[in-house]
This record gives sequence, structure tokens and C-alpha cells, in this order.
Amino acid sequence: MDKEQLLAELHFKAVRSSGPGGQHANKTATKVELSFEVDASEGLSEEEKARIHKRLSNRITKEGMLKMQCEESRSQHTNRELVTESFLKEIQDALKKKKVRKKTKPTKASKIRRLKQKKQKSEIKANRKNPLK
Repeated sequence: MDKEQLLAELHFKAVRSSGPGGQHANKTATKVELSFEVDASEGLSEEEKARIHKRLSNRITKEGMLKMQCEESRSQHTNRELVTESFLKEIQDALKKKKVRKKTKPTKASKIRRLKQKKQKSEIKANRKNPLK
């Protein structure tokens, strides 16, 4: 993954943000929408593109565009920085390989403990029965 190349391929669009803010919010475009074309990216290998498609399929449109948005701040510049940070974090998380689980056998002590607990439980249940039968 070439971080600088990815940042150069990002497209930003500023639109009006919803919510409170009064007259200023009604006039200015502070919400920032980020779009990134995964398939056309030169900063990612084919393997990385496939992994991103698999992991971020719910965020990628039918056209292959990864879209994100941010309207946390009233400042367009701050929102642009925040959405860029979250984009890089999402991409890095999608590219992480999961560790393979190694199968382990239960220890001898854990087997003994389990059998002892089973025996205690069965005794408790046996003591509930009516002794006259």
C-alpha cells in the first residue's frame, strides 16, 4: 500500500451539513464527502484491492467507489482531515491479515477439573431425589 499515492487519488466534495448551526450552517458547505475508486487505484496491488472489496463490501458502491463522509466539525478543513484519517484507518484495518488459530489440546489438569465438577453436579442432583423410592 502506497499511502502517498492513495492520498493523491482521493476526491473530496463539500456539501451543506445537516443539523444545528443557524444562518452560518445554512450558507456554508462544511460536510465533506470522500470518494475513492478502489479498482483504478495505482497505490494498491491486486491482492490488496481484492481484500478491500471483501472486507469493505458494505461501503463500496456498485461502480467500485468507496464513499465516506464527515460532518463532525463546523470547519470544512477539519472535516476533511477527519475523513482522511478515518479512510486511512479503514484501509489499514481491511488490509490486516487475521492470525490463524492454532488448535490446542486440553491439559490433563483441566480434564480432571472438568470431571470433578461433573461428579459434584451429579451428586447435587442425586441428593434432590426422594430417598424412599
